[in-house]
Amino acid sequence: MTRERLAGAARAALGGGRRLEAVEPVAGGSKKGVYRLVMDDATTAIAYLWDDAENYWPTAEGDDDLTDPFSPGLRLDLFEAAHARLNALGVHVPAMRLVDRDGTHCSADLAIVEDLPGDNLEELLARDPGSAAPVMARLGEALEAMRGHRAPAYGKAAVVDGGGSSQGTSCEGVVLDRALRDLAEAASRDPRIAGARDRLEERLLDLAAAVRPRAEYAVVHGELGPDHVLVDADGNPVVIDIEGLMYFDVEWEHVFLRIRLHDAYRPLAVAGLDEDRLAFYVLAQRLSLTAGPLRLLDGDFPGRAFMAGVAEHNLNRALALVRP
Repeated sequence: MTRERLAGAARAALGGGRRLEAVEPVAGGSKKGVYRLVMDDATTAIAYLWDDAENYWPTAEGDDDLTDPFSPGLRLDLFEAAHARLNALGVHVPAMRLVDRDGTHCSADLAIVEDLPGDNLEELLARDPGSAAPVMARLGEALEAMRGHRAPAYGKAAVVDGGGSSQGTSCEGVVLDRALRDLAEAASRDPRIAGARDRLEERLLDLAAAVRPRAEYAVVHGELGPDHVLVDADGNPVVIDIEGLMYFDVEWEHVFLRIRLHDAYRPLAVAGLDEDRLAFYVLAQRLSLTAGPLRLLDGDFPGRAFMAGVAEHNLNRALALVRP
């Protein structure tokens, strides 16, 4: 069925009289379908399908509220806005081959982009750290370009660049509200979090109270793990899964990078980050990375053991932050 839906789109995107030979699911996607299109002359491309049937996350109230910076990026227009913003900043993203928002080729929103086969940054760091060093340096340059582009409002790139505004009054306020929801959700699913809920809530409130106001915000990916960075043939980092791109506190990005990269983060470290924000966002992200995977496991996500491991690791890290 997927091949049938994508055959016409593949021909329109890649042209040249090619015929679609195969459609191969690409592992890792949880919110949209990701497929490698293989043509009869071995030309390839990647198809993104924003379709309810491709989304493993249980639906929740507010999922469609674009004024929430953290609402799911389940829309083609968010992808297009993020792609345009990153392109304008000189940050490598896969080149666009076709966009179908009108149902010309299939009923779901569809984008076809260039394929970049080979290791992603996570795989390259594990296999050959030496070869990853110049890629990390270039990723640092991309992050600097994103950090240097400022806006007077926070929120999704599509909202802010479109002149809109977001809910709440500050990044730290939005994060606190989300962290308290994540805490409640995690506590409802795991007795260890439930037993420490009061201490975790008190710590969140104390850390949030220490954060001073800010009036400018940088471009951040939001979930820039090494699995969301491909490496092209010239050793350039290419950023993917960009629908969550937003204007926000740059500390949010760097906390996530530290969590995901561990010691490999060092080449990306920058001076001048706000230590109070960093401390607050560490606990908030640990709770998010506990509650989110536990929520995903309510459904039929196939990578269950991996996701359970993510939840367990971050649960223990969150508890470690409030141990006497």
